[in-house]
Amino acid sequence: MNDSTLSKNHDLALLLLRIGVALVFVVAGWGKLNGIEGVQGFFGDLGIPMAGIMAWVVALTEFVGGLMVLFGVKARIPNLLLAFIMVVAIFTTKLGDFDISSAGVRVDLLMLITTLSLALMGSGRFSVDAMFLNKSED
Repeated sequence: MNDSTLSKNHDLALLLLRIGVALVFVVAGWGKLNGIEGVQGFFGDLGIPMAGIMAWVVALTEFVGGLMVLFGVKARIPNLLLAFIMVVAIFTTKLGDFDISSAGVRVDLLMLITTLSLALMGSGRFSVDAMFLNKSED
């Protein structure tokens, strides 16, 4: 396998990871936006400061950040923000009952690791950033 094939496979793998991350966060963010009162109450029950505002921040970050990841628009920043959301989610909802056999814990850890990986690797060649800002990557 030559370097060109490896590079294309790498970029395709990044695209697939971005699609997966975006699917999870766009759907989660949309759900929160459409049920924001429930999210505000849940955040309040968890003791999150400024629960009303934070519910909006999280919902918008998940939705808009997910779209930015999907299209590869400055995706390192939303990936870091989404990773931070996952850390907070793990510490506020999972840490006391941390059970790796729990599907919720595994999904949160997987999303944390994937968003951090994408933040480190960038969006790859199949992204808006590469098409319009880094034409030399083609």
